[in-house]
Amino acid sequence: MNNEIVPGFDDDKDDSLKIRLQNFQDVPGLVALYLTGYIDTYNSNNFQKRVGKAIDAGFTKLIFHCSGLNYVSSTGIGSFTAFLKSVKPRGGDIVLLEIQPKVYEVFQLLGFSQFFNIKDNLEEAVNFFRKAGKVGKAQVFPRIFKCPICSKKLKATKAGRFRCSECKSILVIDNSGQVLLG
Repeated sequence: MNNEIVPGFDDDKDDSLKIRLQNFQDVPGLVALYLTGYIDTYNSNNFQKRVGKAIDAGFTKLIFHCSGLNYVSSTGIGSFTAFLKSVKPRGGDIVLLEIQPKVYEVFQLLGFSQFFNIKDNLEEAVNFFRKAGKVGKAQVFPRIFKCPICSKKLKATKAGRFRCSECKSILVIDNSGQVLLG
């Protein structure tokens, strides 16, 4: 079934993390990935390889349905960040759904929860991408955001590198307004 949506997707199956794809014909480039199992240091390369196939096949709007995901290590979080870096320049984005509390806690502890769009259900996630396709280029700057390290409210007037006034962390804001540690 998955191979019909993304050719070769199931060639590298892994029992520790099962992935089921759902295609949305009415939103070009959108696919939902239902994750069941866990993502750790040992299977994150396989996870990245499989999702990379979906991105290479033109799916840059990714919904990760995480209700069946019971553990994510910091390496797994790194995989999600890599996907975001891969799809953003192509006009895509990532939405995470139904994250279990212990998994969400890892995102929060590492300061990544604010980088990802987190929605409550599939309908909200699909609508997020439908609206993104219809709205013209929204003005990104000036942008108010919280420092991912100390949570101080900061304002960026343009893309670039700068230092948090509170904790002195170096931050990078790209042209889409995404905040990354520098």
